[in-house]
Parts: sequence; structure tokens; C-alpha cells
Amino acid sequence: MISLKEALKLDNNGVVELRKELKEKIKANSHLGAYIEQLTNTELSDEYSGIPIAIKDNIQVKNWSITSCSKILQGYIAPYNATVIEKMLSRGLAPFGRTNMDEFAMGSTTESSFYGKTLNPLDNAYVPGGSSGGSACAVSAGIALAALGSDTGGSIRQPAAFCGCVGFKPSYGRVSRYGLAAYSSSLDQIGPITRSVEDAAILYDIIAGYDERDTTSANVEFVSTADKLDANKKYKIALVKNYTDEASDEVKNSIYLAANKLKEAGHEISEVSLSSAKYAIAAYYIIATAEASANLSRYDGVRYGRRGEAESLGAMYATTRGEGFGAEVQRRMLLGTFVLSSGYYDAYYIKAQKARAFISKAYESVLEGADALLMPVAPHAAYKFGELKDPLTAYLSDVYTVSVNLAGLPAISVPVTKNADGLNISAQIIGAQWGEQKVLDIASSLERSC
Repeated sequence: MISLKEALKLDNNGVVELRKELKEKIKANSHLGAYIEQLTNTELSDEYSGIPIAIKDNIQVKNWSITSCSKILQGYIAPYNATVIEKMLSRGLAPFGRTNMDEFAMGSTTESSFYGKTLNPLDNAYVPGGSSGGSACAVSAGIALAALGSDTGGSIRQPAAFCGCVGFKPSYGRVSRYGLAAYSSSLDQIGPITRSVEDAAILYDIIAGYDERDTTSANVEFVSTADKLDANKKYKIALVKNYTDEASDEVKNSIYLAANKLKEAGHEISEVSLSSAKYAIAAYYIIATAEASANLSRYDGVRYGRRGEAESLGAMYATTRGEGFGAEVQRRMLLGTFVLSSGYYDAYYIKAQKARAFISKAYESVLEGADALLMPVAPHAAYKFGELKDPLTAYLSDVYTVSVNLAGLPAISVPVTKNADGLNISAQIIGAQWGEQKVLDIASSLERSC
């Protein structure tokens, strides 16, 4: 499969051939579940006839059925394009197939999808990560040139790490959320999943920028990163020791290997600790579920998607939501409703917001003395389906990614090595707000070294 950079140089005939090749590969690899099982000819048609980019099923594409991989949105047809889709179209790129995901982006294995699970292309017995597991699987398996995902607490970086590709989450507000189905509005961010850092920079440059239609979009100057990508530039990088040392042995060894590779490449390596670690998971799941309970209240059988049969309005609401939402979505909405309820709002939600501010200041403090941080993406490599049956255990596996979203920082997942089972282990590079260039430069250096 050619790179995105190479694809941008193709003439019209070359793009047509590329699309044809991908259609055949997608059909031949349908067992992976990277694309949702109801993938239609419309989504692979030439209506949008540019360079093909796979799209996570929670990003609006006009005239496509966009469902967030939920039963409750069956029958919904998107009436408009998300801003990122419009930006892609303006640069000769086009949406090409909906990728599988955890329902409403709630999960880390892509098992909660209404359409069935996605397999890890490195070993089909293992999870591909989530919630953007379909996008990561498609890129890794060579059945997507590149893909868009969304990252609320690691949902781009973690599946990219599990599947062995590059996943980039920009600073919050850098890429418009207009047209992204909201999970947690103050955390969600669209970003690229690609096979190289350079392709991630190229796709990021295309979709980034201020959007007046998105009230959370940052009206700050944007400068192209791909043109200035420099793997030779030297930076000060701080390894987050307490996070790294608490990971599994194979992950810990891989991060220290990455640090040594970067040191050999001429970067200055130091060690720091993040004191906010113990607050991150609790703060994240309180804030994310609280916002989810509000955002998903719109799916009531009246305005969107399917409607449950009932004899009264109240019963119709209950039936629609009870039948339409999966177990994980219901679990998170119930938790969010609880922490926002009278008597618990101050005890949980307000405290979580205070913890969020503390976490942001902790990152700001350690980044005053470094250009970027280095630490794991996850405490372990991909695990087998069914291995983490307890939801709380699964939530705790997000410990290295959620704090980045709480602080609104840019971060990237870069493959470092394979373990004894042939599964990928990646390193995570985190920068200061609006520090995408430094993050991408360091990622490019690490990629070249590994």
C-alpha cells in the first residue's frame, strides 16, 4: 500500500486504480470486521471521488448512514458533512467506508459495536483496542490508506498501539468537532491514524484549523507541520518514570528502549514523575460519563434513528433507550446521571473538575523543563478477547491516556517493538498545548530510530 504522501501525487487514473484496489482488499479481509458489516456501495462509490480515507462511524458524511455503531441510530442518514470531511474534500481526499468502533466511542476493545467486534490484524485472537479499533485495524491491515478516528481518553492512541500503526491526538480545539457525534464534549478530539508519522502530519494539516461552527474550536494561528517535519532536530525529552515503571515488564523495557534510541539520536533525556497519576482515571470517568449522560439524552426515539413501540410517551422513551443502547453505554449513562444528581454533584463532579485543573497544572509544570514527555500508551500490549471481563479493570487500562485529554494536550502513539507474541508495543509522546510540531518531530525521530 502506498503512503498518503505518495497518493497525493497520483493523477486521476491513479486514484481510480487505488480505490479499486482498496475495494478488493476490503472485500477479501471482511473477516477482520474493520469496516462495519453493513458497508454499502454508497460508501465505496465515486460520489466522493478523491483519495480514499476511512472514516470512523461517528463522523458525519452527507447521505451516509452514520450510526456510532449503535442500534439506536439505525435508519439515520447524515444530512451534512462534518468540517473535517469538507476540509478533506477541498484537498482532494474523500471519505471511503465507515470503520467499526465501540458504541458511541465507549470502550477500549471495539467489542461493544452493534455490528460485531473487530479483530487485531497482528493476531486475530487479540483485541484491536478501541474505540477507534476499526480505523486502526484497517490501516494496519493495509485495507485503508489512512483513517480518521476520535480520541476522548485514548481512543486513537491505544488502538494504534495495539495494531502497530501511528495514532495522533491533536490539542483539544485544534481540529473541529463539528459533525462528530459527541461522547464527552470537553474531551473529544478527531485525529489521524496512519502508517507513518509523516502521513499523520499530512492528514492533520488537512483537517486542522479554526471553525466558527464549533464553539470549542480554538481561534489560534495554525502553521503547517508536515512541511517543517524534522527528524534531525534535537529536543529535551522527559521520561515519565512513575508511569513507565508501573507498566508490565515488556512495556517498561520498550519505553526505556525508546528513550535510549532517542538519546542515541542526540536528544536530551531526563526523568520526571507526574504526581497527578492517581487522580486521572477517577476524574476522567466522572467527567466523561457526566457529559455523556447529557449528550446522549437527545437519542429518545423522537428526533433520531429507531423508535421503540409503546403506548405512552414515557414508555416510548424507556423502551427506545432500553432496546437501542448497549450495556456499556447504559452503564456509563447511569454513572453520569448519578454524579450529576442532587446531593452528589458537589461530592463527585465538582471534585473531578478540580482534579482536572490539578492534572493540567501538573503537566504544565513538568513541560516547563522539557519539550515533550515520553511514556507508555497502555500498561500492557493487546490482550485476548474476554481476558478483561471486569469493566473496572478495563477502565484502569486507560491510565496512561486519559490524563492527556483532561489537560487538552497533543499526543502521539509510535510503534517501538514487538513482544514475544508478535504484538506491537508503542511509546507515547506528549507535548504542551499547541506543541504539535515538537511532538511530530520527536515521533519522526523515534520512528526512524526503531
